[in-house]
Amino acid sequence: MEIRLDDVRGAEVCALIREHLHGMTLHSPPESIHALGLEALRRPEITFWSVWQEGALVGCSALKELDAHHGEIKSMRTATPHLRKGVAARLMEHILEQAKRRSYRRLSLETGSMEGFAAARRLYERYGFGYCGPFADYSEDPNSVFMTREL
Repeated sequence: MEIRLDDVRGAEVCALIREHLHGMTLHSPPESIHALGLEALRRPEITFWSVWQEGALVGCSALKELDAHHGEIKSMRTATPHLRKGVAARLMEHILEQAKRRSYRRLSLETGSMEGFAAARRLYERYGFGYCGPFADYSEDPNSVFMTREL
């Protein structure tokens, strides 16, 4: 798998982000969807990566800088045909490496509380993330789960 720094402009990447946003609507009410759209993923505080294998886009993720010591994982997505092939694990390892290079002390994320997000929560738990309260601009929401990990 090749992980590339990406400008979120290519047709395949844009289609995967649209798939990601649509997937959120299947499991979460609109007020509980915190996934970023294409324009938001291009902001300077966001670093976005796409993952490719044999010429095919297999996944993506982003890291948002909350402050000099705290990052947030955003837009973690594996393309549907490539689920359960290690894409998310490879991305997680890459994000953890990048966060450490940036000297972050903490990495956090928000995901859904519904059954459709159970696999994501298990992945984050496997990588040492524990449950916490809301962080940054988030507030309590029964449809959200907040997780964090010290680095």
